Amino acid sequence: MIRSFAFTTQGKLHSQDIDLFLMPTLLADTNLFLWVDLDQAPEADARRILEGVFHFHPLTIEDCLQVSASPKVDEYHPKEGDRFSPHLFMVIHAVDYSRRDGVFATSELNFFLGKNFLVTYHDVPLRSVQLTAERSVHGTILLARAPDRLAHNLLDAIAQNYKPALDELAVEISDLEQEVIQAPHPRVLTRIIQLKKEVLHLRQIIGPQREVMARFAGGEFKLIRPHLVPYYRNVYDSLSQISELAHSYTDSISGLLQVYLSMSSNQTAEVVKLLTLITIITTPLMMIGTWYGMNFNGMPELSAKYGYVIAAILTIVTTVATYWYFRRKGWLR
Repeated sequence: MIRSFAFTTQGKLHSQDIDLFLMPTLLADTNLFLWVDLDQAPEADARRILEGVFHFHPLTIEDCLQVSASPKVDEYHPKEGDRFSPHLFMVIHAVDYSRRDGVFATSELNFFLGKNFLVTYHDVPLRSVQLTAERSVHGTILLARAPDRLAHNLLDAIAQNYKPALDELAVEISDLEQEVIQAPHPRVLTRIIQLKKEVLHLRQIIGPQREVMARFAGGEFKLIRPHLVPYYRNVYDSLSQISELAHSYTDSISGLLQVYLSMSSNQTAEVVKLLTLITIITTPLMMIGTWYGMNFNGMPELSAKYGYVIAAILTIVTTVATYWYFRRKGWLR
């Protein structure tokens, strides 16, 4: 799906769902700016817009259409023979956490940000893009007054969408804490290891993303007007808080792993202790039974009148005495 919007410099919607052949005319109008959102667009259609309308550099187009493992931002200035306008190319990742699957799903969002245009490309639907589009077209606050302002709103929406995912993660960690204490089953260990892997994945995304936003927050790019730099700095601060939460969750999960291992060791020790006590308690019984089970000729016990009763009483007394001794020492609870 391809969505396109033309906004005035006051943030009012001029037109939408624009025909391809009209886009160059709207780009030439200094009183308008164009937002084209390529949402799961076929590669051929995307290339027609990226190459045919905006004439972006081939390397940026390839980076856009392929999956990028890490967030990044590059600044492009036209040289002799280039037909594209100065622009920023940026790759950002949105996340969503599913407690049912126990994984962070990452979605890539690509930006082409120029003086009078914003092109976004993503191969899965993104809530932040949908929400920003609805607020820009139908909202009472005029968000789409310039491409850099609209880009900020998209980035801020992505950062805000991290928080529900982190809340889900916090609930998952809390549930695991209860399970580790109450029933440290091996499947809990599997979930702890999987969760730790996902949090590390989150940190690998947040780290480069913070570096990208730090460049915006520092006012490095001329396409971002100075009065909007503090707004980008606010997005950077949000990502910093998310990064700190991710670090704290890593520590919590590492602590959970240590608790699980301690609980498992304690359970193993209790089992070994119980088996040892059973062995010791039954030792008199086995000794007496073994002694009288030899059946050698000439054993006086075999012909004793009350030998069976004596052996039984001796077995019971020694077993009870051993049990009472362990109870008195506090080894049985």
